[in-house]
Amino acid sequence: MSKPRKMLCDLEAPYTQSLMRLIETQSKATLANWALDYAERHYLPIYAAHFPHDSRPVAAIKAARDWLEGKLKLPAAKVHILAAHAAAREAEDVPQAQAAARAIAQAASTIHSATHALGLAFYGAAALAYETYGTQADPAIYEQVSAEECARLESALRAAAVPDEPNPARVNWHC
Repeated sequence: MSKPRKMLCDLEAPYTQSLMRLIETQSKATLANWALDYAERHYLPIYAAHFPHDSRPVAAIKAARDWLEGKLKLPAAKVHILAAHAAAREAEDVPQAQAAARAIAQAASTIHSATHALGLAFYGAAALAYETYGTQADPAIYEQVSAEECARLESALRAAAVPDEPNPARVNWHC
């Protein structure tokens, strides 16, 4: 049995490109708030269902929000974000929880780099796909989940977006 892919989504797919273009129009604060809200609502429950006593992903979300509110310095927030990444590495035997923790860590990482917002989509799609269909489903199923999840993410970002944002984040995609 092959190991599941760590992330899903096709970088060149129209649904990914559309999300990327929208990300480019928004400020880092808007992107971070959107990513944190979405991760908390959709991916944290997946992680918590498998690791109910591990608070590291929750702490990463809180630290990122505290940084956005000026209550925490970036180095202190990064400690919690790195701990969420560690939680993901430790969840290797539960791919849906691992992907969920990675999505949460990417959402929190958006406070220092807007490009991490795309990681939210790639890992989040994997978390949902593996939670719903397992790790050995037909690749077409995973592609469908990825497209649908990117559409939901884009819809959520459009709802949070600032029209004609005067200070969009500087985004250099190194994918």
